[in-house]
Amino acid sequence: MSAVFEQIFQVGFLAAIIRIATPLAFATLGEMFSERAGVLNLGIEGIMLLSAMTGFTAASLSGSLWLGVLAAVLTGMLMGALHALFTVVLGLSQHVCGIGVTLFSSGLAYFLYRLIFGQQSVPPNINGFQTLPIPILSDIPVLGPAVFNQFALVYMAILAIPLAAFILYRTPWGLSVRMVGENPRAADSAGVSVIATRFQAVVLGGALMGLAGAFLSMAQFNAFTFGVVSGRGWVAIALVVFGRWDPWRSAGAALLFAFVDALQLRMQASGLGHIPY
Repeated sequence: MSAVFEQIFQVGFLAAIIRIATPLAFATLGEMFSERAGVLNLGIEGIMLLSAMTGFTAASLSGSLWLGVLAAVLTGMLMGALHALFTVVLGLSQHVCGIGVTLFSSGLAYFLYRLIFGQQSVPPNINGFQTLPIPILSDIPVLGPAVFNQFALVYMAILAIPLAAFILYRTPWGLSVRMVGENPRAADSAGVSVIATRFQAVVLGGALMGLAGAFLSMAQFNAFTFGVVSGRGWVAIALVVFGRWDPWRSAGAALLFAFVDALQLRMQASGLGHIPY
């Protein structure tokens, strides 16, 4: 049994946790900004899927991975703006509009992908992001290869966590976001534009969701399939609640979920998946 657990808890296992947590962290932070402003974005699943498709397509056609990332981010911002238009400006139901954005984005992703790549038995793939070891830090035993020998987008996700906390708690705009989410009437009385602040928060959240989609199609899988997101958007919504709408706690929740996910994959590969109870 000890040999089995030694096989499970290796450097590769820790690296897998980080990689599984990365798209969840991006998506969770994006949803957190939206919800802290008082807007529930149920379109996150579709936004991630469409962003993964546009990012993959742009990278495949241009040969530039970073152009693909830009396309994914812009897609996320555009769909976030669409959701904000319906819910913030027009005042429509957040739940209905969110599901509508997911359905629209999913259908658009399917249509555009088939239009560009056609019907293929084997999905096309790209040479995705390669790991970038950080000098000195990557030489730290166990932790170094797992954390500091990752994709560039992983480092961006790690930096995004303290940056999100700083923006939310240490900037005037972050204070405005919290005000319009907790008490919009008081925010309006204080001279804060509720509509503009909520719109900006949802668009920023869409950009982070776009990064989540970009990671899935250009780093984790290096290909686009219609199951590439596989419910991660819905998981992110739950992680925001579990993390109590805080950047650090939400990121920790994403890491915890990634740990459990990576553990079950390792246990199956180690032959423990046949334990009946």
